Amino acid sequence: MLRALRSSPESIDVVCLSHLRWNFVFQRPQHLLSRCARTRRVHFVEEPLMEPGATPRLQTSASDGVTVVVPVLPDGMNAAEIVAAQRTLLDAYLSEARIQDYLLWYYTPMALQFTDHLSPRVVIYDCMDELSAFKGAPPALTTLEADLLQRASLVFTGGQSLYEAKRHQHRNIHPFPSSVDVAHFAQARQPQREPLDQRAIARPRLGFFGVIDERLDIELLRDLADARPEWQFVMIGPVVKIDPGSLPARPNIHYLGSKAYSELPQYIAGWDVALLLFARNESTRFISPTKTPEYLAAGKPVVSTSIRDVVRPYGERQLVRIADDAATFVAACAASMDEDSRARLTRCDAYLARMSWDRTWTSMQVLINDALLSAAPSPQATTAIAGAAYTSPRLAGA
Repeated sequence: MLRALRSSPESIDVVCLSHLRWNFVFQRPQHLLSRCARTRRVHFVEEPLMEPGATPRLQTSASDGVTVVVPVLPDGMNAAEIVAAQRTLLDAYLSEARIQDYLLWYYTPMALQFTDHLSPRVVIYDCMDELSAFKGAPPALTTLEADLLQRASLVFTGGQSLYEAKRHQHRNIHPFPSSVDVAHFAQARQPQREPLDQRAIARPRLGFFGVIDERLDIELLRDLADARPEWQFVMIGPVVKIDPGSLPARPNIHYLGSKAYSELPQYIAGWDVALLLFARNESTRFISPTKTPEYLAAGKPVVSTSIRDVVRPYGERQLVRIADDAATFVAACAASMDEDSRARLTRCDAYLARMSWDRTWTSMQVLINDALLSAAPSPQATTAIAGAAYTSPRLAGA
């Protein structure tokens, strides 16, 4: 009887716990979960906002079909109080939004601190980075990740090297490197209206977009700018976790700040070379930069430091030039600007034809549905099926 009443995989709610904010940078979580939201209710729970004198509450909004849930807590709470408040608020939200049969999708193991009492149908860990290697990583993160790997029914990794590092830690783990919306970035191959803040910058332009943090090779950027003062370096993205004053200040380096995902093709269209200026350190050891295929879809030559998931496959397939010191990086950029691009574009387009976020999500969804069909229904779902469910007027239809 219970089997007959079980919800279908497509009707299961998805509750995502994330260390990244939905409206920060449009990247892997947004690509995947906006597609997930086409067939399921998706609730994206962010880390709390701390406000002076705030009454603990949840702030909800809708974006790309996803309900974004943000705890707002008063400043001055200690770590234990923050965890307890998040637990209380999330429990109330699950009840009021009638979320009884659901899966938990984790981007951060730290969220286990306030969700370890829940009984989801399935636990998914989308391990997009080695977070323990990032600047300011909480000491508890490694222990919590080990616990999450024990609880998870299914694990995805954001790149091949990260998969190889964790493949022996879980029985059902699968690599899903960053993909690309080819049509979106291919707009950069056609003439675009030049953005105002880039219009006055001279050519040639060598550009980077992404989060500017401890992963950026600051010394390499400085050395490149000094070696070729006639080249203009366009840096797009928010500066986080590092002192903006530590970034090299040169007349030919232009920090343009954050831009919307929709605006990126307009900026890239005006570049001569796209850059992957990543330092080689613990925080970049396992990264699989989403911007690599995005740059290629835009039709730009790409020069990168020797990040493993860029070297393999992009460097090995001669889709990206690889260089680590200033002299070889300058030479690679100069060669990129002098090349006949036709052969490179043919290779890139053949490779990108096999990639899309739609295809990635379809493959993930097969694995998710298999996990859901293999799992027992959650206790909450069984109770809801047997009895009446409470609907909060405040959240109904949210």
